[in-house]
Amino acid sequence: MGRVFKFHNDVDTDQIIASQYLLLPNIEEMKVYTFESIDKDFAKKVKEGDIVVAGENFGCGSSREQAPSVLKALGVKAVVAKSFARIFYRNSINIGLPVIISKDLYNKVEDGADIDINLSEGWIKTEDETLPCTKLPPYMQNILDHGGLINFLNEGEE
Repeated sequence: MGRVFKFHNDVDTDQIIASQYLLLPNIEEMKVYTFESIDKDFAKKVKEGDIVVAGENFGCGSSREQAPSVLKALGVKAVVAKSFARIFYRNSINIGLPVIISKDLYNKVEDGADIDINLSEGWIKTEDETLPCTKLPPYMQNILDHGGLINFLNEGEE
């Protein structure tokens, strides 16, 4: 179970982490500014296991890998949206942040609601119903299970 933080359509990577914070030395220092222009207290409110829910085209804009990285560093369990910008989607999988497509969830859940997600079976449970969502192919689930692409590729190297 995770608490929902709901955002609008076309949230771009600059709204997730503004470019001036990319000069900070690491993700740990950047993460406190996540969603600063939309919800200045997001980084203080979000807890491990919470879920970002958004409309269409989440993660559009520049291809900065720091956008999904700050969400993961804050403990966001997954991002569920009606659709994603392709580069944000791939960057998220590569760093081990689940990104899930659900055409229905956005209109059926409010900010602060609790939901449960099962990636391997492809469902999301709200208080009232179970909705279908992306069922990730086994190879993508394997990458996520390893915490990202680099960890997956480095397995067995030690």
